[in-house]
Amino acid sequence: MKVRYGEEVANHSGPKSCGGAREGAAEALAGETDRPGIEPRNPESGMPTLLSEAEGNTEQGVNRKPCDDPARSKTLGTSGSFLHRSWEISSAPAAMAGGAGKVNNRNPAVNADEKSDMPIVPTKPPNKGTEPAEAAEGRGVAKGNTEKATAPRTQSRTSCASKGLEGVREAARRDRRLRFTALLHHITTELLAASFYALKRQAAAGVDGVSWKEYEKVLQDRLPGLHRKIHTGAYRALPSRRVYIPKADGRQRPLGIASVEDKIVQQAVATVLSAIYEEDFLGFSYGFRQGHGQHDALDALTSAIRSQKVNWVLDADIRSFFDQIDHEWMMRFLEHRIADKRILRLIRLWLEAGVIEDGVRKPSEKGTPQGAVISPLLANVYLHYAYDQWVHAWRRKGDRGCVIVVRYADDSVVGFEKKTTAQQFLEELRERLGKFGLSLHPDKTRLINFGRFAAEDRHARGEGKPETFDFLGFTHCCGRDRKGKFQVVRLTVKTRMRKTLTAIRETLYRRRHEPVPVIGAWLHRVMEGYLRYHAIPTNLFRLGGFRSEVCRAWLHALRRRSQRTRLNWERYQRLVHRYIPNCRVLHPYPDKRFFASHPTLGKSRMR
Repeated sequence: MKVRYGEEVANHSGPKSCGGAREGAAEALAGETDRPGIEPRNPESGMPTLLSEAEGNTEQGVNRKPCDDPARSKTLGTSGSFLHRSWEISSAPAAMAGGAGKVNNRNPAVNADEKSDMPIVPTKPPNKGTEPAEAAEGRGVAKGNTEKATAPRTQSRTSCASKGLEGVREAARRDRRLRFTALLHHITTELLAASFYALKRQAAAGVDGVSWKEYEKVLQDRLPGLHRKIHTGAYRALPSRRVYIPKADGRQRPLGIASVEDKIVQQAVATVLSAIYEEDFLGFSYGFRQGHGQHDALDALTSAIRSQKVNWVLDADIRSFFDQIDHEWMMRFLEHRIADKRILRLIRLWLEAGVIEDGVRKPSEKGTPQGAVISPLLANVYLHYAYDQWVHAWRRKGDRGCVIVVRYADDSVVGFEKKTTAQQFLEELRERLGKFGLSLHPDKTRLINFGRFAAEDRHARGEGKPETFDFLGFTHCCGRDRKGKFQVVRLTVKTRMRKTLTAIRETLYRRRHEPVPVIGAWLHRVMEGYLRYHAIPTNLFRLGGFRSEVCRAWLHALRRRSQRTRLNWERYQRLVHRYIPNCRVLHPYPDKRFFASHPTLGKSRMR
């Protein structure tokens, strides 16, 4: 079922005020309803109960009496149609007892002749002698109607038949204020199996110590039980295993590794919820979405800066976003669209499951574990109400000039035409995020002069070159193309490139005694993966330097295999040409790819 909800932009003073303006009108969701069926149903077969099963009757169909069995229908027997269905009495022979015989078999004969199947012979005499002008008309054997579809049980059931997740997606697209109250039935064993194979097979094990390959061996035996626990409310989430990975700035990033079964259920719930929220997310929201990857965000940003009146850029980063998500606000935001308490219960279980660190369970009062399958979707939902809708409404108020927005997870870049507008936005953004327990990172959040006129403006003020900003692994700079026109130059971030080179050098030195073909194949995979992301226009020069450093590191490792090396430069060059790929552009120019994928826009999607 689905219920209309009248709130769109979350703009409240407290979490409990988020659901105060709900409307109570209820409607059917994609043909699914929890009302009882109109006809009595046979619990074993699931088919409507025939009148011949519900009432006792004689062989000729007269003197019908209600059945004494309380489990069967008490409806009085009537001839003709029952709820627009023609229920016929089987003519199969039945044992008679006393004056009013009853059918011994509860299931009528399938192939027995029914009353409407028998021909009717006219018995009315002609009205004029032996050659009448008009005679009574008989009826032949009834024709079958198996080719016709059965009539709908209700008048509205035909137009809103359940179509699975596609029906949910259509309903969400049709009404953006709709609240869904029946979603858990979409989590089937088939969806659980598909969710299992959608997981990363080489991912680390959770607190239970079960890996993906180990669970695959017992998948068919465990899925029915897991499905039953989900639908009966017996499912319990295990705590995540806490691990740390290094960040680019030298700090440690905490991750939460969930168990395999928790990952399966989270993936299934994320699949169901994505059918709803993909229709709600705005165009400038990127990250962890189908068709909204990193290069899509980079293309949109570059195209917007080149085609729109952008003179100032705000590079905003939310501090420890995944660790600061407020649970109460998270549940309130979900209730804008989700009214199925069973789905909300599952999400609350994952939020409050906690983590296991050094053998001690630590409860989770806020935040969602980075590394959990459900966390990216929850993060997008949280920022959709706390950030996206507010920004979209803010830039349409007053005379604020051109404002472009690109957000990828918790990193966002906002472009402005006027500096005063940018400063006003930054102040109000801090206040807005503070209402939801979030704050901007003071070191990573910057307002800079960037755009086609930035170089001229800074030169007029006696300043140096235009400042740069980093976004999704690339440093964005103001530059010129061969024709002298403004161009956004994108280069690989130096700190990340040095970190990658350091890791490659350490691995080569550690594995220097392994066979050359093995190390060469490994280097080939590493370089291909690196170039597949970074080989964009305007970045080939920096990638060429990266490839040269990798070649030097490999040569250094090969010469340290022995004190009496015989590897000369000519022989080494043959190894380089064989295993290390050359640098070439693998991505088109951002304007071409962006407008080719959005031909109807004619301008930046960020507007």
